[in-house]
Amino acid sequence: MARTLIKGGWVVSMDDAIGDIRGGDVLIEDDRIAEVGRDIDAGDAEVIGASNMIVCPGLINVHEHTWQTGVRGVVADWTMFEYSELMHATAVPHFTPDDIRLANLCGALNQMNCGTTTLFDWHHCNATTDHTDAAIDALEEAGIRAVYGHGQTKTAPKPGEPPFSETPHSRERVERLRKGRLASDDGLITMAMCIQGVGFSVWDCIEHDVRLARDMGLRWSNHTGALGIPFFAEGAVARLDELGLLGPEADFVHATNFTDDELKLIIDRGGSITVAPECECNFGHGNPVTGRVLELGGTPSFGIDLESNISGDMFSVVRFSLQLERGMYTDARPRPTKTMPTHLKTRVALEWATIGNARAIGMDDRIGSLTPGKQADVILVRGDDLNTTPVHDPVQTLVFMTTPHNVDTVFIAGEVKKRKRGLVYPKAEMRRKLDALGESGRRILSAAGVLDAAAE
Repeated sequence: MARTLIKGGWVVSMDDAIGDIRGGDVLIEDDRIAEVGRDIDAGDAEVIGASNMIVCPGLINVHEHTWQTGVRGVVADWTMFEYSELMHATAVPHFTPDDIRLANLCGALNQMNCGTTTLFDWHHCNATTDHTDAAIDALEEAGIRAVYGHGQTKTAPKPGEPPFSETPHSRERVERLRKGRLASDDGLITMAMCIQGVGFSVWDCIEHDVRLARDMGLRWSNHTGALGIPFFAEGAVARLDELGLLGPEADFVHATNFTDDELKLIIDRGGSITVAPECECNFGHGNPVTGRVLELGGTPSFGIDLESNISGDMFSVVRFSLQLERGMYTDARPRPTKTMPTHLKTRVALEWATIGNARAIGMDDRIGSLTPGKQADVILVRGDDLNTTPVHDPVQTLVFMTTPHNVDTVFIAGEVKKRKRGLVYPKAEMRRKLDALGESGRRILSAAGVLDAAAE
């Protein structure tokens, strides 16, 4: 049995029964957390001294299109319409399986480097099964915990074919994975369906795809569109509920164009509402629904969305989400604001990226907090760096001060993935992969001509 004792850190457990422990220990045995407390006697376990570190659960990113890692820094000046046209309709046909493999590998490694231990990979650049397999291969090589979300491309149809909005999800392709390499719900990589959904499908496709997900025992996620853009099917949320198809396996991304009644219905049925605030602000989706979900009794989940737009750093996403919502909350009420509302305090924001996001993907029984018996997904953040010293409140340091540079150590299922600020991945090989990623991105953008088109 492999045993590691993280000793003397400021433990932020995100478990109400355990709380925060200054000078606390975390004992890892094989892939699980065995004990959390003070002065743990771990015998001959390997010891990692953490007296200058904050110890907390790994962050969870529940929405990212990892396949866009090779075209980073391209879409920040685009609107949603330009993104749909230039990325999906124009660039996507130029992505090969090798491009996907490089993007997913480097994107997943970056997530771990940034302190994220679980990634929901929302993959809708999968024209062939080879693209799909390349994406999963890369996640496995990286060693990250991941939900592989099988989606559909949104490219222009060939002559005689229906548009993507009228194309149901392929049962054959879903079954291939669900009855094959992603049959288990207990592995490091599990499966979900990413459907066109309420924002991009006609009703018959919505119902077909949700029923397919249910048949396969899969969670399903969908984009909802944005303010000002008509739905292909009106009232889809209510119709799904009437058919008994709206439940805790459902995830709605963005939801800025939903009514409060629709949001409340999703919340009451146990579904998740995922917010990607930076991208939503960038693309003009409408104000993020963080506050609306909180006021309706729900807990929003959060993701990065596009590394072609923003950094892959979940600390930044949490910080931006909280501060933006605080600003909107203040603007909607008489000034001055005399006290910070409980639902917008810093610890709540850290919950969003840990135990809250774990609940959103149905994994709160195994990750999201430092609870004995759960999987050992743990990060150590340096509290003695120039930008983090001194630490008076570890939660505020994590949310407001921490950058990926401060992430010293990362465990996933008890295995070290980053140590002393460096990923446990061969440096020379990583350099080769990054060089290849650059070549991949340049080839795709050149072949598609999207940068020239955007500049016109």
